[in-house]
Amino acid sequence: MEKIIAVVVSYNRQQLLSNCISALRNQTRKLDAILVVNNGSTDNTESWLNDQNDIITITQNNSGSAGGFNTGIKWAYENGYSWVWCMDDDGYSKENALEKLLFEDDGTLRLMNCAVLDKDNKSTFVWNTKNYSNHKDVKVDIIHGIGHPFNGTLLNRKIIERVGLPKAELFLWGDETEYYYRIINRNKIPVCTVTQSIHYHPSTRFSIKQDWDHATAWKMYYYVRNRYPVLQGKFNNKWISFFSYCCFIIAFAAVILVFQKTDKIRKIIFMIWPVKDALLARYAVTPDVVLKKLQKDNSKKKSTDYKFLLSRFSSHISRFKNSYSTNTIKT
Repeated sequence: MEKIIAVVVSYNRQQLLSNCISALRNQTRKLDAILVVNNGSTDNTESWLNDQNDIITITQNNSGSAGGFNTGIKWAYENGYSWVWCMDDDGYSKENALEKLLFEDDGTLRLMNCAVLDKDNKSTFVWNTKNYSNHKDVKVDIIHGIGHPFNGTLLNRKIIERVGLPKAELFLWGDETEYYYRIINRNKIPVCTVTQSIHYHPSTRFSIKQDWDHATAWKMYYYVRNRYPVLQGKFNNKWISFFSYCCFIIAFAAVILVFQKTDKIRKIIFMIWPVKDALLARYAVTPDVVLKKLQKDNSKKKSTDYKFLLSRFSSHISRFKNSYSTNTIKT
């Protein structure tokens, strides 16, 4: 008999996690198990989880969404589950979402996804889903060729056998997209969105055009670094991936110059670090390391000190040349 487990990754959002778990408990197709990967939460998440008698819990140091799903999917696979239903703690599924997903399973190996709708207005798609923006406009049961991973994504264990696990070293921002491309492009497994299987998620309002605080924006390191492995999964050709990444870097620098209001030069120079780590396939940097470096740089000099910034730029380029001369571009 096929067993289904829900894997939820959580960090410091106990109330949202509680809502997500309630929705899982109320599914019309009952789950065989619920697994929560607690990424070292410092709020009352762990205490709340300890009071739940129907949840399997793995508590680990914060390893981002990538490390969380790597741990959860690996545990589910090793414990013999046939299906792994993946989601973050800030979303929740409609009560018949799992039933609707399984109804569309025809035995074909494919990556199946819920339709991800805005949890506030409950009618618009959170992300572009083919040509649809409003769920009411969809007249088909399945939208082929599109899915939004880890927001109600249903993984068959055969996919895990063929593709492996999400890359824990990516930490966050692009980890799910890299896994998505590895599934559908490198392994040629089709993907679809089941339109009557609804997963609600907060709308995403972040834009790189919005001015960010250079001293605290540690996530931008991962945004820049992880774009390279994402493109490697997307194109499956090292030269096309490299060229596309170069185009991304140029475009991102242009966005900073045109749209950012503060620390423009400092932000561009900071970009060299994650670019270098991406090209040299170095993934050991933690958020604490990034944040400490940002704060150190900002405490030393004002952003208007161009001599300092130019010296930092020259130093980055020199170190990169020395490192890159002994390495080749890695796929």
